[in-house]
Amino acid sequence: MTLPTLPYPPTSQNQRVPSYEVGSDEQPRIYNAETLLSSSEKNELIQAAYRQVFHEQHMLESYRQPFLESQLHSAQLSTRDFIRGLVTSDAFRRLNYESNSNYRFAQLCIQRILGRDVYGDREKIAWSIVIATQGATAFIDTLLNSEEYEQRFGDSVVPYQQRRILPQQALGNLPFVRMARYDRHERPDLVSQPITDWMSSNQDVGKGLFIAAMVLLVIVALILVSGSAVSL
Repeated sequence: MTLPTLPYPPTSQNQRVPSYEVGSDEQPRIYNAETLLSSSEKNELIQAAYRQVFHEQHMLESYRQPFLESQLHSAQLSTRDFIRGLVTSDAFRRLNYESNSNYRFAQLCIQRILGRDVYGDREKIAWSIVIATQGATAFIDTLLNSEEYEQRFGDSVVPYQQRRILPQQALGNLPFVRMARYDRHERPDLVSQPITDWMSSNQDVGKGLFIAAMVLLVIVALILVSGSAVSL
């Protein structure tokens, strides 16, 4: 039997308050497939979707999903389903799901799919239970099919961070892209282990070079001794 989602109270966030500020260059650009006519505009939408999902300024070829892109270009796929394909791709799973705890993965997906931060630890716990019992794909489908996603983005709009700029304040909310992909519990393993391996490998290389140098010195010494004996 599927467990019901643990209830969590929505906390006060800027994106939950009606917006009355005047638009500016700091506001996010909204990419809507319904208003795109040219192929170049669709390419911009695709790049915006990649940036939103992967939070990478320079896309790697291994991240790209050519089949999904072609379907989106030919109007066989909605923007929501294109986002679904990116978030359920092997690249996203490897970078975010396999390298993090369920709590962190839930927070990352809510930020990138719903465009807001989590409502505290209670929501992270609630969604982590869904991930543990139903799997990551079912959790992602729940977010994309939710009423919150439907009201904000629908089938055509690329998700974006909701109301990051705070009116009449010098500093707004930091972009989600500036948040580290890995949690503090995972970062020590990801950072220290490769350094340890690198040091150990370099120590092995140093030992090998030292032994090779000693062997070379012995050979040179033997050649010099043998040459002196011949001259005598």
